Amino acid sequence: MRARIASLILLAGLLVPIWVRSPQLPEPEGNGLALARQRLPDRDRLARDLGPLRLEGAWQLTGASAGGYSALVPIGDDQLLAISDGGMWLHLSMRAGAPFLHAYGKVGLATRSNEKEDRDVESAFRDPRSGTIWLGMEGVNAIVRTDTQLREEKRVQPATMRDWDVNSGPEAMTRLRDGRFLVLRETPMSGTGGRLHEAVLFEGDPLEGAKAQLLQFAGPRNFSAVDAATLPDGRVLVLMRRLVWPAPLTFAGRIVIADPRDIVPGRAWTSQEVAVLASDMPLDNFEGMAVREGAQGRVEIWLISDDNFMRHWQRTLLWKLSVDPAQLPRTDVTKHIR
Repeated sequence: MRARIASLILLAGLLVPIWVRSPQLPEPEGNGLALARQRLPDRDRLARDLGPLRLEGAWQLTGASAGGYSALVPIGDDQLLAISDGGMWLHLSMRAGAPFLHAYGKVGLATRSNEKEDRDVESAFRDPRSGTIWLGMEGVNAIVRTDTQLREEKRVQPATMRDWDVNSGPEAMTRLRDGRFLVLRETPMSGTGGRLHEAVLFEGDPLEGAKAQLLQFAGPRNFSAVDAATLPDGRVLVLMRRLVWPAPLTFAGRIVIADPRDIVPGRAWTSQEVAVLASDMPLDNFEGMAVREGAQGRVEIWLISDDNFMRHWQRTLLWKLSVDPAQLPRTDVTKHIR
C-alpha cells in the first residue's frame, strides 16, 4: 500500500504543483504515546452513512510508536493489540474513565531481515482461549503462527497464495466459528469490474496442512479488502478501503457483511453493505478491524488506520463503533452488492 501511495503522490506532484486468557504481553504503560479525541459529526449525520453502526468515539494516536498499523485484534476487556507493517506491536488499554496506557515492542519473527516485505504484517487473528496469534504476511505471502508473546513458532507459504502480488497479498484474515480460516487478497482481480477478490478458505489451521479451497469474494466496486473479523453469530465483517485522491491523500471506506453459509462452489461469495465511511468523518487509511462482544448484547467494532509512516500526510486514527447484531442486514446469495 505504501509503495502505491508514494507513486501516486509523485505522479500528482508532476501534474499539480503542490478474552478468556490474559495475554502474556507486557502490561500497558505510559511512555509517550498521546491519544486525542476527535470531533464527530452529529448523530443524525452519522446515521445516514453508518446505518445500524453507532460511532462511540474516535481518537488520533501521535508519538514515535504511532505509525504503520494494519492489523488489530482484541486481547481482553477494553484492550487491543495493533500490529504494524514494519513488524511492531502496540498493546492499548482503552478502558473508559481510566488513564490511557500502552506498551510497544517488536514481533519476534524468525527472519533477521529488516526489509519491509519480510516484516510486512497486514492481518492477524488471535485465539482468545490459547492466546495464539496468526499473522498474514504480505510480500512473502505467508501465514505465521506465534505464541502468546508474539514469537514466531511456524510459518507456511500456501501454494494457493503463491502468485499473489508482492503488494496485494493476505490483507484480510479471520477464523470462522467452525474453525476454518478465511484469507482475502487485497485488490480485486483484473477483468471483474473491480469487484471480485481471490480468497482461500482453509479447513483448519493452515500451519497444520489444512486443505485449501479457492473462492471469489464479491465486494463493492474498486475497493480493496483490508481486514475481516468474525461476528459472534458466525457472519463475517469485511473492511474495505479505496484511495480517492493522492494529493491531498483522501480515502473512502466501506464495511460489508457476508455469511459463510452462503459460500457455494463455483459461485462468487456475495456481501451486503453495512456502512459507508465518509470524508466528513475523522477518516484515514483504515486497514485494521477487531470485533468483540460488548455490553447489553451489542458488538464492538474497532478500526485503526495505517499512516504508512507518512505523518505529514496521514494520521493514525482509532475508532470504536457498536452495533446490535439483529440490526445488521441479512445476506442472500441471490443478491449482489452494487
